Amino acid sequence: MRLSQPRFAPLGDTELTPEQAEALEPMRPGPVLNIFRTLARAPKALTRFNAWGGYVLSRRNDLPAREREIVILRTGYLCKSGYEFTQHTRIGLQAGLTDDEIGRIKAGPDAGWSAADAALIRATDELHNDQFIGEATWAELGAHFTDKQRMDVVFTTGQYTQVSMILNTFGVQLDAGQTLDPDLKGF
Repeated sequence: MRLSQPRFAPLGDTELTPEQAEALEPMRPGPVLNIFRTLARAPKALTRFNAWGGYVLSRRNDLPAREREIVILRTGYLCKSGYEFTQHTRIGLQAGLTDDEIGRIKAGPDAGWSAADAALIRATDELHNDQFIGEATWAELGAHFTDKQRMDVVFTTGQYTQVSMILNTFGVQLDAGQTLDPDLKGF
């Protein structure tokens, strides 16, 4: 975690204005995560954020859930976003990734991946480093994924780069019961 304390504390239920409560309503019933309780300070932005984020995490995103989570976890790791990596480790496991694969996501595209998985990680790395996927990686993605899926790689990386920037800068802390990945301590 880059900050040990939040710059904006997550809002408790008793602190919410009616507009903030309405923006959080789609997350209920159940616990509302710190990211959403923090973003509720800007309820109109939260509502729009959830609309695009909802696309990226939905079946409308043509990447299968496992592959989408590879992209999200790699993005979170590259952005040194402890919150993002922690949240999506759980989601990635539910999507079919193994603990070993999640560990190898941190090591990069040459850590014993299939050609398709390596292409996803390489594309994510290129987007992170240069905001562009080079021709060789684009062609490799095309050997394994449809054009729409390649678009969704870019959409997913972009969304989770933004999410990581928000989490890191606002100092969103882990939710209760979560443990920070040791490789992201001190960032």
